[in-house]
Amino acid sequence: MAEIFDGLKVLDFTWLGVGPLIIRYLAIHGATVVRVESATRADILRTTPPFKDGVAGINRSQFAANFNVNKHSLGVNLGKGKGRDLIRRVIEVWQPDIIAESFAFGIMKKWELDYDSVRCIRPEVIYISSSFYGSTGPRAQNRGFGNIGSSMAGFDHLTGWPDIEPSGLYGAYIDMITPPLGVTALVAALDHRYRTGKGQFIDVAQFECGVHYLAPVLLELQFNQNVPSRIGNRDLEYCPHGTFPCKGEDRWISIAVTDDQEWEALKRIMGSPDWADDAKFSCSSSRKKFEDEIESLISDWTRQYDAPQLSMRLQETGVPAGVVKRCSELYVDPQMSEWKFIQYLDHPDCGSMPYQASPFHLSATPAHLKSPQATVGQHNEMVLREWIGLSDEEIGELVAEGVLEFS
Repeated sequence: MAEIFDGLKVLDFTWLGVGPLIIRYLAIHGATVVRVESATRADILRTTPPFKDGVAGINRSQFAANFNVNKHSLGVNLGKGKGRDLIRRVIEVWQPDIIAESFAFGIMKKWELDYDSVRCIRPEVIYISSSFYGSTGPRAQNRGFGNIGSSMAGFDHLTGWPDIEPSGLYGAYIDMITPPLGVTALVAALDHRYRTGKGQFIDVAQFECGVHYLAPVLLELQFNQNVPSRIGNRDLEYCPHGTFPCKGEDRWISIAVTDDQEWEALKRIMGSPDWADDAKFSCSSSRKKFEDEIESLISDWTRQYDAPQLSMRLQETGVPAGVVKRCSELYVDPQMSEWKFIQYLDHPDCGSMPYQASPFHLSATPAHLKSPQATVGQHNEMVLREWIGLSDEEIGELVAEGVLEFS
């Protein structure tokens, strides 16, 4: 079955999270992606656990592996002038449709591999740059990682409980929510080039992408002069809405009642206790006034039950509910299994490793996981000899001079 990006060529300089995840969408939907990376200055994610079998190594990080599935690896030391010359030759001969980078401000320009430089070689190229604050503006030279971006955008201020300090989000949250916006911009640019023949520069500021998801909060501040704060797992309108303890050690269930019909269903499954018929619990706006009390009463009830069984009972009755699962439980989750979301590929160094499939399905052009993350420089000879036309002598000289790298 055809893939939507068959024939698309991508030269990928991205590292860590946002950039690799943007390009991953293209790779698993058929694009040919050549990832330019180094062994001497390896992508930080390659050195980040968890490692296969708990053994550290540049090729053993599951984190990096999952982000870079279906990509070829060209190991080049870009710190050397000949390395940069080699990349310009790759661009000239291979003619990539997309070039992606996520280096700090000014690096690609210093190397003469920025958009203005490479479009002299490939005028219709689509060039996407992903950085913390983008390439323009007073903060453009500031550097940072996704967890810092999440805090700067405002997510940390909103995460946690009102009576204690912000708890912060788990991990680099902004790294996870930026890629869908980045790949959407790429698809729009491809459509524009298809219609006009023109390439363009896409400047993805991770901070701005994060702020986009907080639009309601910003509007509340701007128009009502109200500074929203932390409300735990509660909702501004719905009640009850939260996580409640169940049987077992640290086992929880999430329940979100969004209307009075669901409230009536919850009452029935709780056995219609007398307290639930109190007039003060009759509608959502009234229940919100007594949220502490209602959460305490529901918690007394949920503690009697096993979370998965209670979740199924609630769902069958029409009450939105779900088990708060440990990460390890996702690998055997029936919904994940039905979607074949976790798939296994054989890695040359690590053997079988789990990879995430696409978060969405295209009926006519589905995604495919074909190859695990490459080792650094795994495809040097294929790219340079077969696609670019370098001779064995030229390749040997580049290896001897430390321009080409392997792991």
